[in-house]
Amino acid sequence: MKNSRRQFMILSAAGACTLALNGKVQAQAMVAETDPQAKALQYVVVSKVAGKYCYNCALYQGKADSAAGGCSLFAGKQVAGKGHCSAWAKKA
Repeated sequence: MKNSRRQFMILSAAGACTLALNGKVQAQAMVAETDPQAKALQYVVVSKVAGKYCYNCALYQGKADSAAGGCSLFAGKQVAGKGHCSAWAKKA
């Protein structure tokens, strides 16, 4: 019985870790410029518009000095901090 309980506890812990890590990996997927929604919003990884970057946009959910962060337009994906799209709005 001890081996069965021990095995169960080890497998349960491993399963929980796998699920937790899987959620973090999926949340960190980057938006590609070829993504249909990105194309519609004219998203680019490197902004060519002076002073208008994802990191200083009101929709950006990451820290201003981070290389990438979340965006309320692209749920579950991250955008490049130095990226840009047509929905850019100045952060207050």
